[in-house]
Parts: sequence; structure tokens; C-alpha cells
Amino acid sequence: MDVNAAVAAAAAIAGLCTGVIAMLAFRWSERDQKKPTRTSLRPDSNAPLPPGVDTVLSVLSSSAVVLDESDSVVKASSAAYALGLVRGGRLAVEPMLNMARDTRRDGEIRQVELDLPRRGTGRGEALAVSARVAPLGSRLVLLLVEDLTEARRIEAVRRDFVANVSHELKTPTGALSLLSEAVMDASDDPEAVERFAGRMQIEATRLTNLVQELIDLSRVQNDDPLEDAEPVRVDELVAEAIDRCRQQAGSKQITMAAGGTAELRIWGNRGQLAAALGNLVENAVNYSPARTRVGIAARRVAVSGGDEIEIAVTDQGIGISEKDRERVFERFYRVDPARSRATGGTGLGLAIVKHVAASHGGEVTVWSSEGQGSTFTLRLPEAGAVRERDRTSGGPLIVNGDEGPYPAAAPDTLDSFPAPEALP
Repeated sequence: MDVNAAVAAAAAIAGLCTGVIAMLAFRWSERDQKKPTRTSLRPDSNAPLPPGVDTVLSVLSSSAVVLDESDSVVKASSAAYALGLVRGGRLAVEPMLNMARDTRRDGEIRQVELDLPRRGTGRGEALAVSARVAPLGSRLVLLLVEDLTEARRIEAVRRDFVANVSHELKTPTGALSLLSEAVMDASDDPEAVERFAGRMQIEATRLTNLVQELIDLSRVQNDDPLEDAEPVRVDELVAEAIDRCRQQAGSKQITMAAGGTAELRIWGNRGQLAAALGNLVENAVNYSPARTRVGIAARRVAVSGGDEIEIAVTDQGIGISEKDRERVFERFYRVDPARSRATGGTGLGLAIVKHVAASHGGEVTVWSSEGQGSTFTLRLPEAGAVRERDRTSGGPLIVNGDEGPYPAAAPDTLDSFPAPEALP
């Protein structure tokens, strides 16, 4: 009997302990559910978000931050963390925090544009943002931040482009106006009329070239080159570029030479590729002293994802300084403005080359040394499908109306190119 009583007492004590443990576990679970999570960030029960606000904030493109009366972050979007606005559960930008406090005090909506340091660069680059603060309920404040950096950059490019175009157009048109007045005043002097008329022709040609290059630049920016893409033979592009500059080179006794181009083909828009290579060769001739040499060499380069074609244009001209090399592909930028105007340059040729290379999935680079010349290298994807068909079939191909066959192999290095053939 005593044994049975002892067993019953032990069972009662065990049941009581189990109940206590279950109650503690339930309380502990409730406590865990009240802890902050990554999705709610900081759901303060004393400052809940108004109904529907959480859903609206999740679809906004702006960076959103909700602050409570103690300036703690109740809710923040992932974009706010990416911009570095929120750190450690607090708003990290002091001007925005002061705006939030003022709005909480008087209920007025405030907006300001700020330049913030960009995170992780260490180069002092500024991040342009627009911040707008508004009250959200009785105790919460909503902060919306828009990133204006890219919009500011595009606006600066557009503003500079308009200013440069206006200046470049005004120069030849103003010269034509003055020269026409000079011709009228010298109507009784045939020699003066002839001299002024020659100057008018030069300015008219310069104006025509500028307008044409503006059209070309607009076309390469807006057109998709792959819509009319075809395999284009490099030797045909080189021959066309040389013909374009033959007169200028002949007047300065500049020798033009080409090599390593016969069996190479590029995939792209023929007109744009011809314009890009022609601009490089024309620049080389215009900036080279008399009785020097301009060379055009090409080779196939093996890269991951398919072979590419490199076309290098080398001159023995004045060269480009290190500070100017970073800007030569900008629109209207000239290394030597006085010399560029003397040679008839518009400052758009290299910008066109850059856009053509980028739109074809390639790039253009420059090596130069002052007083020793420059080398501009255009790297573009090879017409791989045509090359593969040529290698496997061994038969003639029709490329741009010209019948092959074309050899499949090409030199792997510039040193292995055959000696360039001097062209008159």
C-alpha cells in the first residue's frame, strides 16, 4: 500500500513538472515571435504601420524608410540599405534625420536634394539623391529617397553636347558670313574674290562634314547594327578606308601600308564598320607629319566565347599625352583644338568609333606616346559561323557578292604577319 502511494505521488509530481515545462515553453515561443526579423526589420508593437502601408512601400521604386518617435527604423526597403541610408537600425544620414525630426514636430512635408558619399569607392564620388519626408500617422515619419545620379549625368552630357554643337556650328557659319561680306567689298579685285571664295569653300566643307558626322553619330546611337548584320571582309574595309584618305595622304607624301587582313571577316553592319575604320585612318593621316608612315594591321585573337578580330591603325604623328588619352573618345574633345581646326576635324570621329565598337560587342583602345605616334586598336567579334562553314566545307563561299574560297588559318601574332604592302 505504501509502495502504491509512493508511485502515485511520483506520478503527480512528474505531471506537475511537465505542465510547468509546457507553460514555460509556450511563454518562450511567444517571446520569440516578438523578436525582430529580417522581413519586418523592426515591427514595434507601440508604433505599428498603418494598414496597407507595408504593401505600398514594397512596390515603390524609391528607397523608403519609416521612423518612429525615437528615430528608430520601423521599416526600410532593401534599396535604402543598398544606398547606405540605414545602418544598425538607425538612419545614417544626418540631414535626412534632421528633416524627419522637423516634420514630426510640425507635420510639414519637406524635400531636399543632397550629394552623399558613394559607399565602397573611396574616390570621393558623390551620389546625388532627392529626399522627401512626410508624416505617416500621428507618430511615424516616412522618408522617400530617389537616386538622381544617372539622371544628372545624362543631363550634363546633353547640356555639354548642345553647347558644343552650337559652338561648332556657329564658327563656320560666322566665317561664311564674314567671307561673303569680304567678297562683296572686293568685287572689283578678282584676286581677292578668288582668295575669299576659296576660304568660303573650306568653311562650307567643314560645315558639311560636321553636319554629316552629327547625323552619323545619331544613327549609330539609335540603330541596331545587328538588324542588318552580315560577314564583312576586313580587307575590303581597309581598302575603303585607304581610298577615303588617299588624297590627303598623297598631299603630305604619307605612305599607307596594310597587312594580315585577307582572310579575316567581321560580323556586323558594313556601313558602320567602314565609317569607324575610316575615321581611325583619317585621324592617323591628319595628325601625321609629312613623309611618314601609317600602318593598318589585323589579326585573329582567341578569347572565351569565340574569336575576335583586332584591327590596329598606327601612325608616327604628334602622339597623345596621358591626361588626354582618357578623353579622346568624348564628343568634340580635341587634343589640340588649333591643330584640329587646321586639319578640318570636328571632334566627333572617335566618338563614332567608340559607339560603333560598343554596339557591335567590341571595344576600341589607344596606345600613344608624345612625339612617337599613336596606335588605335579596334577589337570586334569575328564572323564565326561563316568561318566554321568555310573550314568544314572547304568550298567557295559568297561573302558580300565575292566568291571564295578563303583560307581558314590566320597568323596568331602580329609578328607573324607578312610584310605590309606599301600602297601608293
